[in-house]
Amino acid sequence: MTSFDKKIFIAGANGMVGSSVKRCFESAGFTDLLTPSSNALDLTDQKSVDEFFAHAEPEIVIIAAAKVGGILANNTYRADFIYQNLMIEANVINAAFKSGVEKLVLLGSSCIYPKLAVQPMREEELLSGYLEFTNEPYAIAKIAGIKLCESYYRQHGCNFYSLMPTNLYGPNDNFDLETSHVIPALMRKFHEAKESGDASVTIWGSGRPRREFMHVDDLAAAILFAMRIVEAKDIYENGISHLNIGTGSDVEIIEVAKLIKDVVGFDGEITLDNSKPDGTIRKLLDVKRMHDLGWHHKIELRHGLEEVYKWFLEHQPAAKDSAIA
Repeated sequence: MTSFDKKIFIAGANGMVGSSVKRCFESAGFTDLLTPSSNALDLTDQKSVDEFFAHAEPEIVIIAAAKVGGILANNTYRADFIYQNLMIEANVINAAFKSGVEKLVLLGSSCIYPKLAVQPMREEELLSGYLEFTNEPYAIAKIAGIKLCESYYRQHGCNFYSLMPTNLYGPNDNFDLETSHVIPALMRKFHEAKESGDASVTIWGSGRPRREFMHVDDLAAAILFAMRIVEAKDIYENGISHLNIGTGSDVEIIEVAKLIKDVVGFDGEITLDNSKPDGTIRKLLDVKRMHDLGWHHKIELRHGLEEVYKWFLEHQPAAKDSAIA
């Protein structure tokens, strides 16, 4: 059991995931949390990261920092996505090794799996096929992070490992229409259409791809759970490189759109733009290993969406212009 006086560095503590981890750990009783902003600590700068670790001396590290976005952002800013994520992971993981960090947990994404991976996707599916083109640079960066953690364990015995969450949503999400994921993008579109009295809202693609969605607070709870009971050897000595974190169920994008439309209270129609890409047709994680360990998600999609829309209403217009990693 991890003691409450451990010094824990949450990289990316101001983003959607990091802020949820911070709230979760504070509620659990941890009091020594290191949460520098991106303005105070540039994680893509090796010298700055090394100096931070030497000065702050964290004992546990949670890497929630990342450059993230939806299909449009991933496909448009391909160089930014691979470079910035590689730099964040390499700098933080190597600094953690050099400073003797006790445990490090890296957060990834379900996009690491091949486009045609067997569904639901087991941890063993990693590197078993080619990736979805639209988010390939981001996925490669995250796979590199997974293998960095594994390699530092195998060469140096470091207690570093990765957790792979499914598609996330929650408070502090990014509602910028050019860079956001599907749920915040649709929520903003329906809200603005409602405010403007529009007759319809257009969504990308056929609406038929299936996606798994999990509230970010469930992920934070899973990170705390794993940090307390999971060691690197438990993962790597079982022949895998990471653990999946998800709900174990998925839904068609068109059904998510209808649900958000209802939560927002938009009375118009939904139209489909079939000229836009669908991305991977299905992405569902196999979460049997986490279930076997005793962790299960708690927040169901409808309730989670209602909470997020309430947060959005309370925080606009700032929420609309955010691009939080």
